[in-house]
Amino acid sequence: MKTGFAAALALACAAQGACATPLPPCAGGIEAAGVEVSRVEKNGALILTDGRAIHVEGVLLPAGAADHAPDYFAGQALNTLSTLTHGRGVTLTATPPKEDRYGRLRAQVFAPDNAQDSWIQVAMLKRGLARVSIAPDRAQCAGELYAAEAQARAARYGIWSNPAYAVRAASAVGRADMGTFQIVAGRVLTATLKDGRAFLDFGADWKTDFTVVISPADMAAFHARGIDPRDYAGKTVRVRGWLEWRDGPEIEAAVPEDIEVTNP
Repeated sequence: MKTGFAAALALACAAQGACATPLPPCAGGIEAAGVEVSRVEKNGALILTDGRAIHVEGVLLPAGAADHAPDYFAGQALNTLSTLTHGRGVTLTATPPKEDRYGRLRAQVFAPDNAQDSWIQVAMLKRGLARVSIAPDRAQCAGELYAAEAQARAARYGIWSNPAYAVRAASAVGRADMGTFQIVAGRVLTATLKDGRAFLDFGADWKTDFTVVISPADMAAFHARGIDPRDYAGKTVRVRGWLEWRDGPEIEAAVPEDIEVTNP
């Protein structure tokens, strides 16, 4: 007897004639199956024929000038996303909270009639036409998405062929990168706590070196996973997020998934 997720999937697929490929358990419950995408907006949102807007959760598409990068990657990403979804019957899954502040459904998107590229987020990442961007309340599929991104990065597909999207060394991050979403790699020299805030410093001078900050509000996510941020000291990591300049370049990590330990 099917139970839980499997039962819901079977019922939805039987009713809608969709979901030929099983969906990953991390994706959440099915919100809709067999719904058709009428168009892809310039911001990457999918618009269904019934008018609903879908935010493609967990990935960040290239944005051209906003990324300090060539515009053609942004166009290529939108064209590919349209090819993968437009006119297709897609299945949407989500976990609470299901809508963003614009009222769009935050969904993992699947195109069951295309077995090779059925998971749209993974398909975009494997082509090097998106980066993983995990929202604080959406860490469930992080492992699968990171694996797809790593595959494209190793093969230098899409954006990974261009220096604008290269992983930055912590020692090389500068003011030119401020205001952009970046992946930064390096060894954490010191990790300290002050007034409930964690500071992971990658250099000897905290006023100028690259720093990862974990706010008191976000510390709960780390504690829930049994992670003491001070344990990052001495480890080589990759961290991703929006770069700001506050006594040197800084990224604020909201969840443990923002920090990948590459050499413990």
